[in-house]
Amino acid sequence: MRLWIKDPLAVLGEGAERGIVVEGTRIVELVGRGAATATPVDATFEAGDHVLLPGLVNAHHHFYQTLARAHPAGMRLDLVPWLVALYPIWARTNARDLRLATRVALVELLLSGCTTAADHHNLFPPGLENAIDIEVEEARALGMRMTVTRGAMSFSTKDGGLPPENVVQDDEIVLADCERVARLYHNPAPGSMMRIAFAPCSPFAVHKPLMPALAELAARLDVRLHTHLCQVEDEERFCVAAHGLRPVDFLDSVGWLSARVWLAHAVHFNGEDIARLGAAGVGICHLAAADMWLAAGICPVHDFEAAGAPVGLGVDGASSNDSSNMMEAVRHSLLLQRLRYGPRVTPRDALRWATEGGAKCLGRDDIGIIAVGAEADLALFRLDAPRFSGAQDPIAALALCGAHRADRVMVKGEWRVIDGAVVGLDLAALLAEHAQAARKFA
Repeated sequence: MRLWIKDPLAVLGEGAERGIVVEGTRIVELVGRGAATATPVDATFEAGDHVLLPGLVNAHHHFYQTLARAHPAGMRLDLVPWLVALYPIWARTNARDLRLATRVALVELLLSGCTTAADHHNLFPPGLENAIDIEVEEARALGMRMTVTRGAMSFSTKDGGLPPENVVQDDEIVLADCERVARLYHNPAPGSMMRIAFAPCSPFAVHKPLMPALAELAARLDVRLHTHLCQVEDEERFCVAAHGLRPVDFLDSVGWLSARVWLAHAVHFNGEDIARLGAAGVGICHLAAADMWLAAGICPVHDFEAAGAPVGLGVDGASSNDSSNMMEAVRHSLLLQRLRYGPRVTPRDALRWATEGGAKCLGRDDIGIIAVGAEADLALFRLDAPRFSGAQDPIAALALCGAHRADRVMVKGEWRVIDGAVVGLDLAALLAEHAQAARKFA
């Protein structure tokens, strides 16, 4: 079926003033100003009350944390003591908890206009060995596109690390499960709904030999690599003390200074580091809300872009945001980056990071854009709430006035949100079940 999404109020894409035509799973035509469709269509969606965006791309999250939002245990703590306080709480997660946490996170993202999500799952207590399988199943059930990153931690509190002993795993187990889930679920083809990446929690949370082993496995199976790095200044000091190398030198030494890699946070890199990361094509996921909440600093986003690094956005974990809303991430990023760089940072910059930039971090050129041949992943927002009244630029209004809920969302050519509700979902029942599960995390 050929569907014309017709005459949107505004569209984030060139040459599509009168909308787009979707056929099957892809955008097949852009309808320019004063034009009509080149060939007849089967159906029309009148979009005159909507702003049309590419589906937003969330390049970093921790789904399991939706069960521990606004938790008092970490309320007054910096990053490291915050992790020490919350890891034992998160470690209570079982398979049912993760399923509910994942479903709520995906629903919240979808309602915010997000069509592709990357989740960094690094928590594997007994009974949760198949965590990646659970996340894949939940994404498929909701019809969302995902990159699930199989995380890892090696050092528990008894080894001088941060998490409890029951959530860390031996390197052999990590490598075997990474290969298992990649062979089962990773589809590198254009338009794929599911991809896998390998994601040690940080270079300091795993044994050093695991890093090059994962890089070799990733190259062999054609998957991407992801990790947290340099959210706080202590990470550089720890890297030098532990390995005799600064973080970028360490990445280079273990085969991680490559375009296969994207990093979460990346707040504390100097100019030389940024140039090297950019030259290597390493992606950067800016996590404004978490960096503000944990008082970590401001990622130098424009410096990374100038150096050639792809920049995307993420919401980070629901214990450090504490929201899974990508449109809120757009606004947070816009305002925080203007604090660093001044008024040259625009709403369109933030929306570019949340769409095309995030897609590049995930190694994709088939999503995050409105273009002929791109996947039909779309988010449509109405501007009829009081906060939008008087807005002169509809695109800018989404970020500046605080859009947070999409009216319609399409993934792979199928409507997944209609009239602000997820198709086929009993949201009240889901939230009641999720709230009950969250009680044990208090």
